[in-house]
Amino acid sequence: MTRHLITSALPYINGIKHLGNMVGSMLPADVYARYLRQRGHDVLYICATDEHGTPAELAAKAAGLPVAEFCAQQHAAQKAVYDGFGLEFDYFGRTSSRQNIEITQHFARRLKENGFIEERTTRQVYSLADGRFLPDRYIVGTCPYCGYEAARGDQCENCTRVLDPTDLLEARSAVSGSTELEVRETKHLFLLQSKLEGEVAAFVEAHGKEWPTLASSIARKWLTEGLLDRSITRDLEWGVPVPADVWPDLAAEGKVFYVWFDAPIGYIGATKEWADAAGEGETRDWRSWWFEADESVRYTEFMAKDNVPFHTVMFPATQLGTREPWKKVDYVKAFNWLTYYGGKFSTSQNRGIFADAALELLPADYWRYFLMAGAPESDDASFSWELFSSVVNKDLADTLGNFVNRVLSFSRKRFGDQVPAGHAAGEAERRLGDEVARLLAEYEEHLEALQFRKAAFALRALWSAGNAYLEEKAPWLEIKSDPEAAALTLRTAMNLIHLYGVLSEPIIPFTSRALRAVFDAPEAAAAAWVSGEEARALGAIRAGTAFTVPPVLFAKITEEDLESFKERFGGQEG
Repeated sequence: MTRHLITSALPYINGIKHLGNMVGSMLPADVYARYLRQRGHDVLYICATDEHGTPAELAAKAAGLPVAEFCAQQHAAQKAVYDGFGLEFDYFGRTSSRQNIEITQHFARRLKENGFIEERTTRQVYSLADGRFLPDRYIVGTCPYCGYEAARGDQCENCTRVLDPTDLLEARSAVSGSTELEVRETKHLFLLQSKLEGEVAAFVEAHGKEWPTLASSIARKWLTEGLLDRSITRDLEWGVPVPADVWPDLAAEGKVFYVWFDAPIGYIGATKEWADAAGEGETRDWRSWWFEADESVRYTEFMAKDNVPFHTVMFPATQLGTREPWKKVDYVKAFNWLTYYGGKFSTSQNRGIFADAALELLPADYWRYFLMAGAPESDDASFSWELFSSVVNKDLADTLGNFVNRVLSFSRKRFGDQVPAGHAAGEAERRLGDEVARLLAEYEEHLEALQFRKAAFALRALWSAGNAYLEEKAPWLEIKSDPEAAALTLRTAMNLIHLYGVLSEPIIPFTSRALRAVFDAPEAAAAAWVSGEEARALGAIRAGTAFTVPPVLFAKITEEDLESFKERFGGQEG
């Protein structure tokens, strides 16, 4: 069976991420990984905090902490939030790790040996007020392409164009705000992407046909415009050092690698961290996932559209240039942006809902379901509190939660705390089984295709099938004339509850666990995927099985709640 390597875009270390980051990378990757594990696949889901570059230094400076201490604290804080969201990484590493430093330096050495890195004298912005060269994000100014006035020196957050600091208009220092800038000569290392353009184009042609249009079109646009040789070092105190055995002069000057050179390599570094963290008697082979693994591993990356160029062009160029058999991505699942009332979520501008605040308001499954049901796959999607409350109330509280409560409360009241037996299944149950099997096939198809909105819709349809069956059979009426018929209806409905507990695991894992815990049966506790025939039979939970009625699964969001949320976070375009 194919092994599945899954990575999601590395979250920057400079603060807790917002819901746009969550839905654009880590959450859908977790949903997919959970699904594959349920199907019995060997899965390795790797992520890490992206700790180098100017965002880390600037954030540490603002916090009044040494950058290493700041990064350690933020790594722990981010990991705690992701645990709260139920993200089951096999390993959540750090790009500042010893493993990533070693592997990044290995890549650089190999690229140099093969003629794909060269040292060049370049002109760089120097701040007289700060007494230092200013790397990309230490400079802000107006984007020459779209006119955005807070563009950074490496990329415009508004139009996503990749920039050089000298491209900016009305540039100023992000450290002091000074406009006393001048351009001086300095030396840096350049990755000669132009020499690798043909190979990258062949790679995109071979693999991009399978990618979503969003990912393949961005990659092809970059190739059409032509790959440029790009500087891969910066003048920073914090980063992967340039190896002194290869570039002694640059190492002596304290040059470090550009964050977008070492960050994608961080997936490999984090995998080695995972291997090195193996317990006593446990063997983990990180190289089997990344080296000479083309036939045995399927590698899927999850990211928002602004990260696509780096993962589909720059990182493959880096891998190809080593002339070593590193595993390259097979499938790129790219997402558009989630906006906040039409305005961009922004970590740097503290606009929108951040993951820690979301968990303070409501449990993780509220957010997980909403974000997957409205995932920005075909276009940008807009968050509003009105839409959020509508989806939660209709889908989670009414369709799933109310079904579970009605069935279990009514059965306990009429038949006690064990699943009733009743008549043998009849025509209504056979029709229900066929419908459930059909919807399960749709759900599986959408998860296999990484179509998360459609998968959430199919899951809701499965929940709705239970409500339709309950309304058709009306056990509250059956109990008056034929108690055994009511018992059959409730037993069937309880089997649906168990089935929902299994099938809902990828999207709402905490609720899934609660539903499986309803029944005192070993088979109910497992989350292993069910086949279509098993779903059609609706017989996993047998008569006589003890059950409990759980607390309310999903509380409805009231008008008072809605007003409170909007008052705290705003309810209009940012």
